[in-house]
Amino acid sequence: MSGTLSAGQARAALEARLAAEGLDWLVPDWDAPPGVIALSTTKRGGSAGAFDLGPSRPATAAHPDAVAADRARLASFLPSSPVWLRQVHGRRVVEVDAANRAALLADPPDADAAITRTPGVALAVRAADCLPVALAHRAGRVVGVAHAGWRGLAAGVLESTVEAMDVAPDDIVAWIGPAIGPRAFEVGRDVLDAFVATDPTDAECFAPLREGKWLADLPELARRRLERAGTPRVSGATWCTVEDAARFHSWRRDRGAGRMATAIAMAAPS
Repeated sequence: MSGTLSAGQARAALEARLAAEGLDWLVPDWDAPPGVIALSTTKRGGSAGAFDLGPSRPATAAHPDAVAADRARLASFLPSSPVWLRQVHGRRVVEVDAANRAALLADPPDADAAITRTPGVALAVRAADCLPVALAHRAGRVVGVAHAGWRGLAAGVLESTVEAMDVAPDDIVAWIGPAIGPRAFEVGRDVLDAFVATDPTDAECFAPLREGKWLADLPELARRRLERAGTPRVSGATWCTVEDAARFHSWRRDRGAGRMATAIAMAAPS
């Protein structure tokens, strides 16, 4: 990804490369600078069937060689192998740089978001219904990625990520990747209460379904939280992992499903 390309040209180049390899992975259409590389995988392109990024440590996967091969394929589209997280549905954010990258690669940290200010350092989160959210400073100073299930979202993982980026929040753009959609996410009173406790107007994101049950619009809840954090430029959120079984893994639909990845990096200097 040359720095001489415009953002649109850089996006088109990555899409063309993915298409040439028979991949229908997603590339954000957002207002990030051309030096930012971001993408979300789908089920297509796996070394042993469906593409699967597996758990935080590939060695613990049911098919560790396949997971390792799929991670290597993802890394081929990034400046380096991404740092993964041991995701715990919390709000902790880690900063990755040249000094700690090797240690974090060897021992993924307990966290649900990561940021970097270092070109060439790649970050990734895994998801199969939870929200993957990529974030980028519009001048290219810092990028981040977050895993936001409903617990982490309610706990403030997106706000924590925006804060950790330490730039003007309205200079950050965000993109929400494939996740469970508003027609598929049935929840109970505990989920509703977790959000309206912070902002009663978030009740608008819950459609009554039957006694004690609602359909929750998780992407819209994320948009609202980002906007309240001062980051209103949010795109994506147009894919439902549950409804599109051919393209996406879904834990709620399949249980034991594989995992997709959303990754981001700033291009290394040429």
